Amino acid sequence: MENYEIYAIKYAEHDRMSGANFIGGDAHEVPMPLDYYVWLIKGATRHWVVDTGFSAEGAAERGRRFLRCPSEGLGLLGVQADSVSDVIITHMHYDHCGNSHLFKGARYHLQDKEMQYATGRCMCHRTMRYPFSLGDVMAMVERLYTDRVVFHDGAEEIAPGISVHHLGGHTAGLQVVRVHTERGWVVLASDASHFYANMQDERPFPVVYNVGDMIEGYHKAYALASSPEHVIPGHDPLVMKKYPAPHKDLQGIVARLDVAPVA
Repeated sequence: MENYEIYAIKYAEHDRMSGANFIGGDAHEVPMPLDYYVWLIKGATRHWVVDTGFSAEGAAERGRRFLRCPSEGLGLLGVQADSVSDVIITHMHYDHCGNSHLFKGARYHLQDKEMQYATGRCMCHRTMRYPFSLGDVMAMVERLYTDRVVFHDGAEEIAPGISVHHLGGHTAGLQVVRVHTERGWVVLASDASHFYANMQDERPFPVVYNVGDMIEGYHKAYALASSPEHVIPGHDPLVMKKYPAPHKDLQGIVARLDVAPVA
């Protein structure tokens, strides 16, 4: 089984207080910003992109600080967006499945339940559809009708050493990605847990479809990984501090996740 390299690529950020990151708020109420990432799984002959981020226009619409196009971040690692053959979408919120123009030749891997959720009854409610972008959902439907969507139901291997696992919680069809590396099994949790603290303290993030599934998902993610340290949350700035950059010029931009943490 191949040992893959994994990289977290930061493309945007958003300042906020800790009370906004937990159901019930936070007694300390301290600054607790969000980082926005896409992830690259790099093999010897083939690469996978996990999630596709949002654009500068999407950042302006939602008041996020846009730092670089995800394709620029990939380019820093020697990968051209238009050469990527497979994209794994953990869920269809605006910050995870935008930039439809970047990966025109790729197949998109998605859970059945996520497509049903994003196009079904729950989207009748403004609160539930707020984290989605209509354009992104329409782009996914268009890919479906041009044979560029691969659906998964639960846990499925998509390549030797790479598998997707449905957890739900944050959205009805959220999936995490399990990757075999030299240091063991790493789980890209995406928004199964925005921060390390959500998982560690079992205090869920407020944007949630099913709280019970979200909390159960923490335990499932830990069980899939070689250790709790091998689970990577979706938006925590600590990821950039805990893991080394591939080289010093990429400090604060890219973190390598297939090696041991340095902090």
